[in-house]
Amino acid sequence: MLPSTSVNSPAHGNGALSSRDAARHTAGAKRYKYLRRLFRFRQMDFEFAAWQMLYLFTSPQRVYRNFHYRKQTKDQWARDDPAFLVLLSIWLCVSTIGFGFVLDMGFFETIKLLLWVVFIDCVGVGLLISTLMCSFRCKVRLLGIFFLFLRFISNKYLVKRQSRDYDVEWGYAFDVHLNAFYPLLVILHFIQLFFINHVILTDTFIGYLVGNTLWLVAVGYYIYVTFLGYSALPFLKNTVILLYPFAPLILLYGLSLALGWNFTHTLCSFYKYRVK
Repeated sequence: MLPSTSVNSPAHGNGALSSRDAARHTAGAKRYKYLRRLFRFRQMDFEFAAWQMLYLFTSPQRVYRNFHYRKQTKDQWARDDPAFLVLLSIWLCVSTIGFGFVLDMGFFETIKLLLWVVFIDCVGVGLLISTLMCSFRCKVRLLGIFFLFLRFISNKYLVKRQSRDYDVEWGYAFDVHLNAFYPLLVILHFIQLFFINHVILTDTFIGYLVGNTLWLVAVGYYIYVTFLGYSALPFLKNTVILLYPFAPLILLYGLSLALGWNFTHTLCSFYKYRVK
């Protein structure tokens, strides 16, 4: 079975899981185990995490195939090794420092930019998207109505009828976000740095073309890798709708070139405004 979670899990043997085994398989227990390993660097497989980062660019399907193997061997669909998160954090720090240097920001402005990128662009957006994709039930009334609506949509159009007992695991959804965020980060916070001052911010058509094209590729990567993550789940259907944002994205790209709107210039101005 590919990554999934079941409310009525099949019994191992001739009955339900024992109380001890059931406790070990709860989301809270797995989250505690993951966080406990977060500071034990000797237990992390950084080589394998680097392999995943490489294949997220060249063959992201192979990365999600590994989630399938983990489910079969460890009954764990989300990552149980925080090495990927640690390497991603290092990439965030290094690339953001480079971004601040290219934009000629001061030390404290760069720190503020780093905090913004980590807690808003990466973690904040990831929490929102992962929660929406899982259709969490919220106790707050207004948000609860919204999430119930999302749950109705997902159950009607995404979940197969024969798989009603299955649900998207939040940890797996957040892993999908991290997988999709990494290529976007490398393209916009590393590759783009070599073109910002001398090409992208020159207020020419070539600047608009290069800058906006990099954004098109980066966001397109995010959409595609996210689609692969959820299409890997066997109990979901119609996951092709996750590719629908490509249409407005390409339309926005064409309009930006026609109107001479340099999105990178707008973002740089926004970052400088936020960190003042």
